Parts: sequence; structure tokens; C-alpha cells
Amino acid sequence: MAQFDTIRTASGARAAEIDEGLRAHMNKVYGTMSVGMLITFAVAWAVGSSPQLLSIFRDPVTLSPNILGWIVMFAPLAMVFGFGAAINRLSAAGAQLFFYAFAAVMGLSMSWIFVAFTGLSIAQVFLVTSIAFAGLSLYGYVTKKDLSGMGTFLMMGVIGLIVAMVINIFLQSPAIMFAVSILGVLIFAGLTAYDTQKIKTTYLQMAHAGDQEWLGKAAIMGALNLYLDFINMFMFLLQLLGNRE
Repeated sequence: MAQFDTIRTASGARAAEIDEGLRAHMNKVYGTMSVGMLITFAVAWAVGSSPQLLSIFRDPVTLSPNILGWIVMFAPLAMVFGFGAAINRLSAAGAQLFFYAFAAVMGLSMSWIFVAFTGLSIAQVFLVTSIAFAGLSLYGYVTKKDLSGMGTFLMMGVIGLIVAMVINIFLQSPAIMFAVSILGVLIFAGLTAYDTQKIKTTYLQMAHAGDQEWLGKAAIMGALNLYLDFINMFMFLLQLLGNRE
């Protein structure tokens, strides 16, 4: 009986340690994501509020991108694929630095919104996105329902969105953009809950190994995924709800 009590006590202590580690892990994920968001919007505002800086990437009047603007537009996508390929070769500190560099480039790519939309509507849409993101991420964290089955479907949806958006660069169809924006909001709303649950379950599966370097990189990757969910949901909502200048 005493041996059983000892085992139960040790098991309970281990569970409490994992719970505490999970809270610290999620705090690091959200904290890193928040810093990335701050960098993105600071860079976007600095460039978007300066006609001289914006003209390096786009025509300040028509907002049409030049060659450098096209490169900046697609650079974040290339960096995401590069980050996924290089994550195993990077240290946790290197992965974090890469993420912050990515956030700055993302800010360059979306700096035009501060010319195309009113500041008030940007702030309003950001608030709406923040509330929606918080609710969806909380759902993904606390739900007992297994959301893993949504992953393949949602990623197929993301690929479809990218293809439709590339095609619409040439077609310039408002109807296609409207449909893409609605689908984009729904897809990235689902991904917010899915990614949050995946971050949690991955930690619980790997915490027993005690590999702090791996867990550090996992937190950065989780922050990147949630960051992308937020940014994309924000941009699609801005297309739907934003008031243009």
C-alpha cells in the first residue's frame, strides 16, 4: 500500500510538472507570436506612412507593386517553406531570429494597407480579429474533440486560396476576391483552433523526452503557425470590412 501511494504521488508530481511546463510552453508560443506581430505592424506602419519608403516597393498612387514589390510580396511564402526545411539545422535562438526577420518582411509586404484603408478601419478589424483569434485559440486548447482530421482539409483549402489569389492577380475580379476573402476567414479560423490543439498535443507527447532545445524550436514553430493564422484572418477580414481611403 505504501509503495502504491509512493507511485501515485510520483505520478501526480510528474503530471503537475508537465502541466506547468505546458503553461510555460504556451506562454512562450503566444509571447513570441505577439513580438512578431508587433514587429510586423511597426514595419508596415513605418513604410506605409512614408510615401518615400513606400515608393521603393509600390507606386504611392496606384499601389501597383514594382519588381522589388513583387519580390517582397512573395518573400514571406518562400521564407515559410525555407523555415520548415531548415528548422532541424537551426538552434532555438536561430529559429527565433529567423521568425523575427520573417515578421519584418511580412510587414514590408503588407505596408500598403496603411494607404489603401483608413486607420480607424484597420484598428477596428484588428480588434475584431484579436477577439475572434482569442476565442478560437481558447477553443482549440480546451476542447476534448480531436481536431486532427481537419488538418488535411484545411491545408488543401490554403493551397486552393493561394492558387485563386495568384490567378486573380491577372483577372482582378472583385467577385473572386470577395469569395476568396470569405473562404480565407473560414479556413484560417479553423486553422487557429487546429494549430492550437496541435501545439498542445505535440508538447504533451514530447515533454517526457525532456529535450529543451527541441521544445524551444517547437515553440517558435507554433508561434509561426498561429502568427500566420492571425495575419491571414486579419487581411481577409480587412478586405471584407475595411473602409478604403
